[in-house]
Amino acid sequence: MKKLYVLALLVLISAGSRAQTRVVLDSWFNNEHVKDASGKLISYHYKWEETDNGGFSIFGEAFKRNGGQLSTLYEEPTPANLSKADIYIIVDPDTRKETPDPKYIEPKDVKVISEWVEKGGVLLIMANDSANVELKNFNKLADKFGIHFNNDLLNHVVDDKHFLQGAFIIIDNPILRTSKKIFMKDICSLTVSGPALSILKDGDNDIIAVAKYGKGMVMAVGDPWFYNEYTNGRLPKDFQNDKAANDVAKWLIGQSKNRD
Repeated sequence: MKKLYVLALLVLISAGSRAQTRVVLDSWFNNEHVKDASGKLISYHYKWEETDNGGFSIFGEAFKRNGGQLSTLYEEPTPANLSKADIYIIVDPDTRKETPDPKYIEPKDVKVISEWVEKGGVLLIMANDSANVELKNFNKLADKFGIHFNNDLLNHVVDDKHFLQGAFIIIDNPILRTSKKIFMKDICSLTVSGPALSILKDGDNDIIAVAKYGKGMVMAVGDPWFYNEYTNGRLPKDFQNDKAANDVAKWLIGQSKNRD
């Protein structure tokens, strides 16, 4: 009887761990390096473990709060690697000025990632203003889903005295349900076509879009957006990027759980 009890407990533990949504952050296409205090080169910029301004630790906590299990993929997105992901996030792919050996998104990557989405994967792709992201090859992936990152720069904010130049008032948004005022600066706009739908505009410019693709879902944003500096690290209190991060994490996890 005792053995049966232990076996049942192990089954429950296993089922509980599988219930967590596996959120995998790319560090193949975005893999800048910096020296740490000991002089060792480490991967940095938009990483889960980074708690400084350029990190994603707050965004990561939003996923964990909503049932996400975080990991980072330092290898290329092969079918085997993506089989371990429910949500896959690619942010700000490297240019040659950011790393001497950038890993560009190639046709084989587009095939692997799009097939993974089609089978039920949830993909979040986040670009940047055109001076700080590799758009040519990134768009080979985005175009697959009817989304194109434009070579432009919107909402340029000069300094902390001009936060309102990056402000958006949110009303009845299907994803940003609790955040009412967000901040996003120095972004690229999107061109939306085919299956893609605009979720947030800046005037006539689309800046957030989603696309249903097979059983899966894609969300595209024209900025890294949720790095710690502007997830209410330095923002005036009336901005709610922290709530927006939670809204997006919750929505992405919901899309993953509803994919069947």
